[in-house]
Amino acid sequence: MICKRLLSVAALVCFLPAGLIAHAQAPLPPEPRTPPLLLGAAWYPEQWPESRWDADLSLMEAAHIHFVRVGEFAWSTLEPSEGDYQLDWLDRAIRLAEKHHIAVVLGTPTAAPPAWLTQKYPETLRTLADGRKDEHGNRQQFDWSDPKYRELCRIIATKMAERFGHDPNVIGWQIDNEYANESYGPADRTRFQQWLKAKYKTLDNLNARWTTAYWSETYQSWDQIPIPQSGNPGLMLNWRQFISDTWRSYQKNQLDAIRAHADPRQRITTNMMGWFDRYDHYTVSQDLDFASWDDYIGSGHIDPARNGATHDLTRGFLRKNFWVMETQPGMVNWSADNNMLNKGEVHAMAWNAIGHGSEAVEYWQWRSDLNGQEEYHGTLVGPDGTPVPVYYEVQQVGADFDKAGPALAGTTVDSQVAILNDYPSRWAIGWQRHNKAFDPIDSLMTYYRPLHSLTGSIDIVADTAPLSRYKLVVAPALNLLTPAAAKNLEAYVRGGGHLVLGQRSGMKNEDNGLNPERQPGPLVDMLGARVEQFYALLPSVPVPVSGDWGSGEDTLWVEQLGSLKPDTQVLMRYGKSNGWLDNQPAAVTRKVGQGSITYIGMELSPETGAKAAQWMLNQAGIEPTMPNLPEGVDLAVRTGEGKRILILTNYAAEPRTIKLPKPMENILEGGTVDSITLPQYGVAVLK
Repeated sequence: MICKRLLSVAALVCFLPAGLIAHAQAPLPPEPRTPPLLLGAAWYPEQWPESRWDADLSLMEAAHIHFVRVGEFAWSTLEPSEGDYQLDWLDRAIRLAEKHHIAVVLGTPTAAPPAWLTQKYPETLRTLADGRKDEHGNRQQFDWSDPKYRELCRIIATKMAERFGHDPNVIGWQIDNEYANESYGPADRTRFQQWLKAKYKTLDNLNARWTTAYWSETYQSWDQIPIPQSGNPGLMLNWRQFISDTWRSYQKNQLDAIRAHADPRQRITTNMMGWFDRYDHYTVSQDLDFASWDDYIGSGHIDPARNGATHDLTRGFLRKNFWVMETQPGMVNWSADNNMLNKGEVHAMAWNAIGHGSEAVEYWQWRSDLNGQEEYHGTLVGPDGTPVPVYYEVQQVGADFDKAGPALAGTTVDSQVAILNDYPSRWAIGWQRHNKAFDPIDSLMTYYRPLHSLTGSIDIVADTAPLSRYKLVVAPALNLLTPAAAKNLEAYVRGGGHLVLGQRSGMKNEDNGLNPERQPGPLVDMLGARVEQFYALLPSVPVPVSGDWGSGEDTLWVEQLGSLKPDTQVLMRYGKSNGWLDNQPAAVTRKVGQGSITYIGMELSPETGAKAAQWMLNQAGIEPTMPNLPEGVDLAVRTGEGKRILILTNYAAEPRTIKLPKPMENILEGGTVDSITLPQYGVAVLK
């Protein structure tokens, strides 16, 4: 067999041109050995003279940068006219990066189509909500459902993959960039109508499920159904689901092109945008190798809990470690006030990502653009090519990553607590706020903050994700409860899990219509209670609450609960307020076998939230990791391969001393410690 294979190869070589024979015989350089923690930068070699590249890469190497992302906005350079593919410059950039021990993530350039494309094929431009066509000169001006645009995207992705799919210095791919803009043209409307027909089969079924008899909305033909700007809740929900499926198929068009020509070791992602909710990220993520997101503070300074929750959200898309594909080197340019982060804050922000399961942190961008819409954005190197002050802080991040990487290799965030996130529920509440101040993410954070401070790790996952591994599952504002999700939650509780439902949960069904059982819909029987009435509050008229979790006031939203079964226990009650709520249950719980289900109809204040979080952990048998952390100190925990790593960061203005539960190895400073003192933004990685 070996001899036959050698003869076959020899025969093939006889038919190759001489240049290709020499190339084929040249030994390939070794594949890059990427460290466990990666530091990166977005690099745009096409914007600079090639004579400048080596100096840039030398500065990157000195800053411990391990990879660059290249190409995601370079379509006009990669294909200056249709069919004229210019990839040699990109090959030279990859080779030069390799010389500096810097790997490459290639971005497909489809977020910014070139002028020749949109001029020759105007149908590829997206239609704005007011009916006008978008124009060239920005980005994301394409129609994400247009067949011609998808064809051209597939071709450029294929050409890049054919050239670099086996390149030893290319470690991954990013599809497009920050999916955001849908299209509202006649062709998009037709595709939406076809999508609805495939889902509902008949108009009678659609009309019944959307209750279109209301306001004479009944449809007699599929082509009557509009693209909604507002309107019927079922129509609104399905438009968002269509958007999600369309982004997924748009992405898969390029994924398939790359995978047909690339090594499996070249993993593929796209960079999402945290809590951005114009599409369902669980739908769009499912075909990717790993999830990633762009971590920007904008105005102000890092809120470690909210930023950490966004990392946990991203990790939950595929329920495994993720990357931060972009983050700000000090400041951005697109906020109303683009302040610089404090000295040390960039370093702390990087460790916030690692603590929540990131394997990489990449800065956008390397060098200031000399022109273009983002000239003011923060960078590591100024327009003159020399470092700006934050470069040296990022250099320290890189040195720390190199030092701590081996200890964190093979670890992830392994949580006993999960919080459920559901895009249809967020959409449904967003369209019908009832109280303009009620925000589903803020509601989630009232649970996340106290629980994370006690445990050091929380998963944020979909309501249909496997839940049996968690001792406690919390579902704030799970407004829309599908049959699959309800079945999943009921099985979790009956299997011994402890489920906590928050305000507005179980109000809607899978078509964004009201559940006839009232809240929490199909879980009413298991809870042994229901929501008798909900009340949007005026901030000037607070409602007092008191009970097992102390006392406080609600100013946003409350729900009057009614106990239906004798073994349903009341935990909190409302005080005297509007008459309807006086002495009525605000939070109830019921044991179900070895598990339990709890419904909280009140808004958790910081005081009641802290006590409620401790109660939840007690019910679930979860011990706090470090219960007496000083104020301002954030804890994150990663485990794996027999290791348990604690990452402590001080966000307080003053130094904080932390007493450790036992002596630990200080990874960054060396030695063994039983307590540690951290300055503001100081970080300790402890094993």
